[in-house]
Amino acid sequence: MKKLIIIISLIASIFTISTFDTSAQTKKDRDQVQVTVEGLGCPFCAYGLEKKFQELKGIKNVQIEMETGIMTFDFPADKAIAIETIETQVDKAGYTAIATEITRYDGTIINANQEEKPHIELTEEAIIENTFAVSGNCDMCKSRIEKTASNIEGIRLAEWDKESKMLKIEYDTTLVTLQNIQERIATVGHDTESAFAPDSVYQKLPMCCQYERKEK
Repeated sequence: MKKLIIIISLIASIFTISTFDTSAQTKKDRDQVQVTVEGLGCPFCAYGLEKKFQELKGIKNVQIEMETGIMTFDFPADKAIAIETIETQVDKAGYTAIATEITRYDGTIINANQEEKPHIELTEEAIIENTFAVSGNCDMCKSRIEKTASNIEGIRLAEWDKESKMLKIEYDTTLVTLQNIQERIATVGHDTESAFAPDSVYQKLPMCCQYERKEK
């Protein structure tokens, strides 16, 4: 009987050590990601966001806090996930990433500010102001429209009014054209005066963002 107890204890000890080693190895070989997402208004929104991230092979331990909009997950270190990849997935889900941070397996921390594009000097004499209509419904639309416009090289100011549906911009005409700006905004699901969003992109917008479309 004593021998049986000893054997069982030995097996249990081996199993415990094996489990511990596997866990440690998993943590060692995985990067930790935290991204704050704007516009998560309900559990359905969170489900849609998580579903979009499940497209990334290797993702594990996805957690989303509805109150803060913070999503965390871990990812294989050997794939070296980038800030751009994370924020692109958030955009595809129809939301906006406010802050993104990656803690590499070796402790190195990378955030969005470290991956900013080189500063482009604008030609003051070439900057003009313009306004045009952009379809949208809510604050999520506002964040998406303004972020897209602001990320276009040559844009100095982008402000969308939810009531009037008008986007006010200031841009350098030597770097970008008005048509280019409208086409870029359309790529994220919002029709403009002279550019229509692809139907496939529009249909992926959250329900609250799916505005009534005009005929093309």
